[in-house]
Amino acid sequence: MKFYLISLGCPKNLTNSEEFSARLLAKGHQMVFDPDKADEIIINTCGFIASAVKEAKEEIRYALELKRKGIIKKVAVTGCLVERFKEQVTKEFPEIDTLFSIAEQDNIETVLRHKGSVLSPLPKNLYLPPYKMSLTASHTAYLKVADGCNNRCAYCTIPFIRGSYRSKPMEDVVREAQLMIDHGVKEISLIAQDTTSYGMDLYGKPSLLPLLEKLLKLKKLGRLRIMYAYPHRVTKELARLIASTDKIFHYLDIPLQHIADPVLQRMNRHCNAAQIRHTLDMLKIEIPDISLRTNFIVGFPQETKKDFNELKKFVREYEFDNMGVFEYFREKGTAAYSMKQVPAAVKHERAAELEEIQSRVIDKINKRLLGTTVEVIADGPDFGRTYKDAPDIDGKVSFTDVVPTGSVFQARIVAAQGYEREVEPLTRKL
Repeated sequence: MKFYLISLGCPKNLTNSEEFSARLLAKGHQMVFDPDKADEIIINTCGFIASAVKEAKEEIRYALELKRKGIIKKVAVTGCLVERFKEQVTKEFPEIDTLFSIAEQDNIETVLRHKGSVLSPLPKNLYLPPYKMSLTASHTAYLKVADGCNNRCAYCTIPFIRGSYRSKPMEDVVREAQLMIDHGVKEISLIAQDTTSYGMDLYGKPSLLPLLEKLLKLKKLGRLRIMYAYPHRVTKELARLIASTDKIFHYLDIPLQHIADPVLQRMNRHCNAAQIRHTLDMLKIEIPDISLRTNFIVGFPQETKKDFNELKKFVREYEFDNMGVFEYFREKGTAAYSMKQVPAAVKHERAAELEEIQSRVIDKINKRLLGTTVEVIADGPDFGRTYKDAPDIDGKVSFTDVVPTGSVFQARIVAAQGYEREVEPLTRKL
């Protein structure tokens, strides 16, 4: 069977796609990169927010149209959209050949022989998959250390879709990382809904720190990148470990969502403004060259002008290296759905205003960066990213001279405009 894969959503979903695609390849099936040459299209969907649901449905319609034209024979759909809206998807798209749950991705070859729905509950445990391939560039990879979430933020559908928090055993994470290194991966991004909760379910306490200590002992380890850390669980011990080694990029993705206490309380975030500021100040003291990425939601129910002004002031003050701005999406099943909503026009206006403030922040950061030396990873011979930039989501840099793809090296920043910079390669490290 020749299959064409459409993988939507976040890196965590991509790791699922890598795992079930590898299972098919191990059984002799062939992945093709042109849908016209496929027997079957497999769509791994996202269903987190309304825009993701819309995108997933558009891809399903696209695949079904190819089936109607006789270009492909079958369409299979899995992922978060199926977990969240399985009945709606079945009713809206009866032409789908196989609709299967995330749990059934482990049995994908058998599942694809069935017509109709193949659904089962999410597994209670998370283990090292027997097969794994890479759908990213060969020198960079995502390593999912946990799935699900227990935080129950008032706007979020993830606990309903992905279930409760489940950590992958430490020895399995280490084995998976070593396999990646053995296959030439230079940058491993540790991901979960909340990496700083890693191990709470298995070991009775957050265990990201001992996990990192084990990973740092791996031979030929390139660089680790920590994604999706929550502010109230970022400790001074974690910061000092990051500061003590060049094997962990001095970078943290910390989704803050807001800074005004009334909004944080309604969001059911587990920290307040004072705790957030304390964490960020501590990080800047312990890791002077720390690069911080965050996300903010504007227009959350009952967000006042005062709340928004506090957020604007906070963004100007803390100067995040990378920042995402999202208008609040009202999602059925969440606690925030029944709250008093902010008008759509106000949400849109506030998002544009916050993005403009961040643009001015980046102008200030760029002036300071000119002439400085930073660590860079090459995604191609003449382009890549600084340590400040995670794959797929942050900024990019171009090179004044070619370097081997996948190399990690020191470079001088010679030009900067927005999130795009130009660097002069200096010494190569890896």
